[in-house]
Amino acid sequence: MSAKVVNDFSITIATVNGSGSQTANVTLLRALFKMGIPVSGKNLFPSNIQGLPTWYTIRLSKEGFIARRDEQEVVVSMNPASFSKDLASVQPGGAFLYADDIKFAINRSDISIYPMPVKQIARAANVSSALRDYIANMVYVGVLAQMLGIEMETIKQALSFHFKGKAEAVESNFGTIKAGADWAAQNLKKSDPFSVARMDATSNYVMADGNTAAALGAVYGGLQFEAWYPITPASSVAEALNVYLPQFRKTAEGKQTYAVMQAEDELAAIGMAIGAGWGGLRSMTSTSGPGLSLMAEYAGLGYFAEVPVVVWDVQRMGPSTGLPTRTAQGDLTEVYSLSHGDKQNIILLPGSVQECFEFGWKALDLAATLQSPIFVLSDLDLGMNQWMTKPFEYPDVPLERGKVLWEADLEKLSGIWSRYKDSDGDGIAYRTVPGNKHHSAAWFGRGTGHDEEARYTEDSVSWENNMARLKKKYDTARSLVPKPVIKAGRGATIGIIAYGSSDPAVDEALAFLKKVEGPKFAYMRLRALPCTAEVQNFIKKYERIYIVEGNRDGQLRQILSAVLPDQAPKFRSACHSDGLPLTAKWVKEAIMAQEK
Repeated sequence: MSAKVVNDFSITIATVNGSGSQTANVTLLRALFKMGIPVSGKNLFPSNIQGLPTWYTIRLSKEGFIARRDEQEVVVSMNPASFSKDLASVQPGGAFLYADDIKFAINRSDISIYPMPVKQIARAANVSSALRDYIANMVYVGVLAQMLGIEMETIKQALSFHFKGKAEAVESNFGTIKAGADWAAQNLKKSDPFSVARMDATSNYVMADGNTAAALGAVYGGLQFEAWYPITPASSVAEALNVYLPQFRKTAEGKQTYAVMQAEDELAAIGMAIGAGWGGLRSMTSTSGPGLSLMAEYAGLGYFAEVPVVVWDVQRMGPSTGLPTRTAQGDLTEVYSLSHGDKQNIILLPGSVQECFEFGWKALDLAATLQSPIFVLSDLDLGMNQWMTKPFEYPDVPLERGKVLWEADLEKLSGIWSRYKDSDGDGIAYRTVPGNKHHSAAWFGRGTGHDEEARYTEDSVSWENNMARLKKKYDTARSLVPKPVIKAGRGATIGIIAYGSSDPAVDEALAFLKKVEGPKFAYMRLRALPCTAEVQNFIKKYERIYIVEGNRDGQLRQILSAVLPDQAPKFRSACHSDGLPLTAKWVKEAIMAQEK
């Protein structure tokens, strides 16, 4: 056996989609997390309901890195259809565990081989035959626990959390896990170097996915209305709202102070959301790329009629139907100018689960302040996978309502006001909402040409003045959107820009680049468009800028080249889009290849 490797490897579990393996996999993830070991989990599943191969990878990193890795040291194969691929994927020196009813030849001598009598142990479990295939997955949990040193108590705690303390479910699953561990202790001789040991690196963290965090953030941000249509990977945003809104958003008498509507399609969903926003409610919708494409016309209405609404886009692979269950950052240019005509949309780019929560409430504030659609671009990796995150913090500022005139305000103005007039020089006009009883409160929200009083007009001067004001409002947004996060080391001459879920891979790649001879790098994680002053200053400071993205065409590079054309010659693309999250290895190699 080679030198021990402790808390620094990946476990990949290959199963069949629909076999119930997710419970077993998340149990392992949470058990390791409860041992204080930094972990992240990536679920690679097909877009059909069941039957095709699926893989779940748990990364352990004593240094706290949470990006996906290319290497797979410990592989568990439960699926004959992917057996050969799984066997080939194991790193030399790694471990390969498999269900012994899979009768394929194993022709590798550079790895440790561990057969498991999964069906035999599952048959001995005290469960119905209908549940036997599902509980069989708990056998490999037990074998891994024995072979790697995962504490059984943390496994039981993870089961209790998953089954919400239901004793019968916990005990039946734990019994199978214990049986698997006991069998491994008696029958398997460990010959691989991988093991786990308790740490204290997770005590200030929780595990959560980005979609749940986004929903919670919206709840704490005063969300009153959500309209949605089911789509992978965004559906769980609305599903989480249906869990948490009933808990937190009722009056003392039990009356609901919210509405969640499942629309007949994405057009109806955003139409309802814009209608609610026009009516004065804090309103949002959630979708993914194909649904977003259908929302384009309504997005233009929201922009031009100046209606507050939030749109969460949990990105997946495109174009068209693409790969529904794979991740990408391919919607940026679409969202930036979604709908026809002259416009630039305001976009938030969360880079962590914690920021999904933060932007959940902040997007609603910005929509109200700027009277405009606010787009939040997450993706499948950030939205659906489990991540370590700092506990969410309750918003420390009052809800932002923006420039709304009420009866008393209109009375002071003697009822004289203009819906689309820039009174303060920031491009943002004042509005009223339905329910205002003042006789001059009404205005007509329209997507056609209008003057300052919201009256229809085709006058060229009125049109140009209105469009100039909307442009000014976009410039005002530069001072309101989240600023970038910048890490600038001493002596840095080259910049790296990334956004969203690419951040963990870039952060880890930087740790490698610091250790090698060569140029020094500064890193900026973009968190919003339009570009703030800090973004522009960062770009101007460095002689070359690498822009790392999970898409094919360098979409952020295209936008930044248009925004800062004089800086465009220094931009270098590091783009990759294969449906999987970026890895630190790929990022560092993509940059170093261009530095040669």
